[in-house]
Amino acid sequence: MAKGTAGKTVAAHPHVERKAGVCGGEPVIRGTRIPVSLIALLEKSGKTVDEIVALYPHLTHAQVYDALAYYYDNREEIDRYLREGSEAEIRKAYENEPWLK
Repeated sequence: MAKGTAGKTVAAHPHVERKAGVCGGEPVIRGTRIPVSLIALLEKSGKTVDEIVALYPHLTHAQVYDALAYYYDNREEIDRYLREGSEAEIRKAYENEPWLK
């Protein structure tokens, strides 16, 4: 465990990493390009960990559980990634682009 901001103890997430140039610096499952936000979105849509592993058989249960733990430890951050990546937000960002019309 590591000390976080305000002296709170923060759990380490051995299966989650950030790398410059990978998914815009968003947290991903270590060694993959699968963002934590995707795992959170799948869980929010009702998928179980077993179903997520079946969808992505190269992932382990430990990786998915750790990604979910990271999500719950950093909910505001990951929910922001989910909002920013939503279809509505993307359409809004490009609404005045001539190529979209």
